[in-house]
Amino acid sequence: MPHDHHHDAHAHSPAACRHHHGPQHIYIYSPSGAVRDRAAFRRGVKRLQALGHEVEVDPDALASHSRFAGDDATRLAAIRRAAASGADVALISRGGYGLTRLLPDLPYEALARAVEQGMRFVGMSDFTALQLALLARTGATTWAGPALVGDLGVVGEPDEIMLACLDDLFTGQGEGAGWRLGREKPLADGSPAVPELYVPQARLWGGNLAVLCSLAGTPYLPQVEGGILFLEDVGEHPYRIERLLTQLLHAGILARQRAIVLAQFTEYRLAPHDRGFKLQSVVDWLRAQLSVPVLTNLPFGHVATKVLLPVGAEVSLSVEGRDALLYWGHVH
Repeated sequence: MPHDHHHDAHAHSPAACRHHHGPQHIYIYSPSGAVRDRAAFRRGVKRLQALGHEVEVDPDALASHSRFAGDDATRLAAIRRAAASGADVALISRGGYGLTRLLPDLPYEALARAVEQGMRFVGMSDFTALQLALLARTGATTWAGPALVGDLGVVGEPDEIMLACLDDLFTGQGEGAGWRLGREKPLADGSPAVPELYVPQARLWGGNLAVLCSLAGTPYLPQVEGGILFLEDVGEHPYRIERLLTQLLHAGILARQRAIVLAQFTEYRLAPHDRGFKLQSVVDWLRAQLSVPVLTNLPFGHVATKVLLPVGAEVSLSVEGRDALLYWGHVH
């Protein structure tokens, strides 16, 4: 988890403020799984309204068809309405599963046009499929960030860092994300697990590991060379995480990046059979396979404390000791 949230002193430069300040028009829609927790949905909407925003809820946001938020045609129509809404931000209600089914039929041009006109599409988890397909097809940037139900609809107060990052996005002042790397033993030769690092410019991409791997070998996985790849997942045992990573490794995708950034991998249970095989074992193994630096502990994933990340944007990355900083303020 991050110890601090970097607000750069020059975050208020005019270049960073191309989006108007004040209340945002937020469009809520459901492109993936059905919303089962309607109370959390209502709490999320109320919370955004209490922050002064205008919330528009898609007519099928609470639709249900089997495990999906409506059948494929219904969810495609919802995505088209979100793109046409003229909102400042299009926020998914929740992830789950369902977007990979829609990839051949997504309204790519309409989505890219909306992004060009200033709309920020925000989401994570299953939403990774739309984000990466849109990036592959059009080069448009979207935001990896919270979902309405799981992040804004919580009982009690939502995470402060997540809210601060969301506010940065709303006000056009988000310029980067700083965090502390995990404490790690030096490598066998005594050198640090993560060397001092400065990557002046690279494309940031990634998201949910299982969803990203499901796009390998399809036209919907961006062909990013020299990028910074961030990954998270939930409910996957470390050996399954390693198996997914081996797919990206053997496909040559990992070796083509400037850095691999591992975010949060949560909600799995180790077993006696593992005999000490754990997430750190996977990280150590991955480092032994690659000359590309592997960073850990990015505050993003199926966790309360999450930063917002521009998927497809040019960013810079620096590592000094245990302090890492992803910065995109200069790309506006």
